[in-house]
Amino acid sequence: MSTAPATPRTVTLLGSTGSVGTQTVDLLSAAPPGRFRVRALAAGRNATLLAAQARALGAEFVAIHDPAAWPALRDALAGTGIRAGAGAEAVIEAAALAADWTMAAITGAAGLAPTLAAVRNGGAVALANKEALVCAGDVMLRAVAAAGATLLPVDSEHNAIFQSLADGNHGAIERIILTASGGPFREFTRAQMEKVAPEAALKHPVWSMGAKITIDSATLMNKGLEVIEAARLFGLAESAIDILVHPQSVIHGMVCYQDGSVLAQLGAPDMRIPIAHTLAWPARMPTAGKRLDLAAVARLEFFPPDPDRFPALRLAREALRAGGGAPTILSAANEIAVDAFLARRIGFLDIAETAARVLDQLGAPAADSLDAVIFLDDAARRAARAMVSAR
Repeated sequence: MSTAPATPRTVTLLGSTGSVGTQTVDLLSAAPPGRFRVRALAAGRNATLLAAQARALGAEFVAIHDPAAWPALRDALAGTGIRAGAGAEAVIEAAALAADWTMAAITGAAGLAPTLAAVRNGGAVALANKEALVCAGDVMLRAVAAAGATLLPVDSEHNAIFQSLADGNHGAIERIILTASGGPFREFTRAQMEKVAPEAALKHPVWSMGAKITIDSATLMNKGLEVIEAARLFGLAESAIDILVHPQSVIHGMVCYQDGSVLAQLGAPDMRIPIAHTLAWPARMPTAGKRLDLAAVARLEFFPPDPDRFPALRLAREALRAGGGAPTILSAANEIAVDAFLARRIGFLDIAETAARVLDQLGAPAADSLDAVIFLDDAARRAARAMVSAR
């Protein structure tokens, strides 16, 4: 039975116009009046959608990262009484407003400072951007401990593990299993993958996501980054985190306990389910998402990933073992390589190769402050751009 809090839960959405953000807005819009109160919304450059969201949700404050979008946002909110700002500092201001729950869905390095500002409030922070723990894991976790904040994973796989740990027996874990759909090229040979175009890579067989994460799903880099994130989120060694390719995407994660028990979380492949779980946590809330029909699914398949065809998994594990700034460098280099692939400047297999070369060049320097993380992120991007340009 779902129970709503006695007073409205105050919420902030960072990245409200993206895929996760718009689905969160849908859930808030469908919630009973008085259950949630929106403190702030922040977005990148889509002023029109941001203003429409602010009006619909009655937000107190909105921020847009791109200063060039400020006039459009200002005009769209004229007469509403909604405060607004533009630029990186305005986004951090939105994140710093005290809220019970914050959705951290700004991707890339741009999301690090706002997420850190939200963590320092000491509330619940729903993590939808991998960079917070992949790139700035040590910095973020220290801030979480200092502020007494709660991290709630939104990624379907990590959310599945979080739900499967609900009995509190964290110390009895033997290993966890994260599942992967395998992407559109699960059965392709390397020779076939050499020729794939961006259009083919963007056709994910199961999930509907943004372009960058869809490409990461095709290379399995997203799963590698999830290994790093899971290690930090759940305090596990790299060797205790397994990956299985599961084409049906019904089981999102499993926890294997010392007594031989395996707990799994199942659900239709719909991001509204993990978003709603974190939004209502520790209660539950209804969603309009598709219900899982196991009889219709009929069978569940599992395969080990092929490290030769999908080297991104190996790169991520190597970066996690190396520690320091290696995961930061991997994530940033991969982002540049994905952009280059989408722009047809490099081939599909060149994405992981570029990331590997940048890792070899920059190594694993210390990354014990946000400034250090941002410096390494920039250095990796510059190195990756140079490699792309030299091809």
